[in-house]
Amino acid sequence: MFIAAVCEVAGDALIRKGLRGAGLWLVVVGFIVLGAYGVIVNKLQLDFSRLLGAYVGVFAVVSVCTGRLVFRDVIPLSTWVGLAVILAGSLIIHVGSLSR
Repeated sequence: MFIAAVCEVAGDALIRKGLRGAGLWLVVVGFIVLGAYGVIVNKLQLDFSRLLGAYVGVFAVVSVCTGRLVFRDVIPLSTWVGLAVILAGSLIIHVGSLSR
């Protein structure tokens, strides 16, 4: 899941950079990287709803960390609180589906 999240965030970042003046070629590379995310995440042997419910938490962590470390974003407290809520929801989805 972590590798898939890195691919998704990297693809989005490449497209963003390409659209903001770095060139169309970065947009194209971003599309390819986003496609790799789709393949990687769907190779995991989980029910689709459980897979994406759990994946959203991993993606959220990677995207907030990328914003902070790569783009030097200042992350407000509300984002950290929202991230905690997302992680709690992902945990509920993942663990709750184990009990069936």
